[in-house]
Amino acid sequence: MLGGVSEPSVQPIVADLPGFAGPDELAAALEATGYLPDEGLATAAYLALVMHRPLFLEGEAGVGKTALAHALAEVTNRPIYRLQCYEGLEASQALYDWDFGRQLLHLRAAEAAHATEDTEELEASLYDRRFLLARPLLQALEDSPSVLLVDEVDRADDEFEAFLLEVLSDFTISIPELGTVRATTPPLVILTSNRTREVHDALKRRCLYHWLQHPDFDREVAILRRRLPQVTEQLAREVARATAKLRTLDLLKPPGIAESMDWATALHTLGARDLDPDIAARTLGAVLKYREDTDRVHALARGALFGE
Repeated sequence: MLGGVSEPSVQPIVADLPGFAGPDELAAALEATGYLPDEGLATAAYLALVMHRPLFLEGEAGVGKTALAHALAEVTNRPIYRLQCYEGLEASQALYDWDFGRQLLHLRAAEAAHATEDTEELEASLYDRRFLLARPLLQALEDSPSVLLVDEVDRADDEFEAFLLEVLSDFTISIPELGTVRATTPPLVILTSNRTREVHDALKRRCLYHWLQHPDFDREVAILRRRLPQVTEQLAREVARATAKLRTLDLLKPPGIAESMDWATALHTLGARDLDPDIAARTLGAVLKYREDTDRVHALARGALFGE
């Protein structure tokens, strides 16, 4: 359990400017990829780069947490490795595993060719690097500098959190058969959480923290226009306004920006240039993902939502 894990030692801040003069320059680079961060998020991402600290992003699903990691990988020209968390995730599934099938073939081939009579030598050859299957954590450390995305860490167990805390404390992994792997340059680590449960304080203290909320109206319109240039200005504004209203309802899953983009795309595909109430009602499946939410919206006055 996490309570038995000692606090990581404080590492000195490394004054390593990652090619950006400051948060504003990083924000401009992210905007060029189509990701529009606000001032607070751009600052948090910049500090994570400069300080070599993991960035813990928390917020509802669909607000752009995962998309930020991909945008940061693009602007820093780094490979990105994604670890999708889930209940029951074990260290071996995140770190590495041995390719048992290839090891067995190697053993049979060596025995058939009488390649060696030395049992210890043969056994050692089974644990050569070529038989190691690297998982996201090991890949990110070996292929440095890189971006490591630990997605939905709140879905993992406490035991995995404890293990992750140890890895993030010094960015090293010990492989008994091969030795220690240490990142030449610490990866930029982005951890995301939809807050389905509280993540332990010990892990949060290791990270910089930022809460992502749904964008305001003007920013959402700007995102829709940037990501979906084929959508009219009028449709983008009306979709943003209607989506904001949907978020005020007591829905099981309030729509995020991803659903907002899907809805605008669906409406555009059907030839809509503005939010026609009839087409909007028929395309709710693009923005709402639960039957109960759809029934609730249909039960409300359409005019209040879609401007009829």
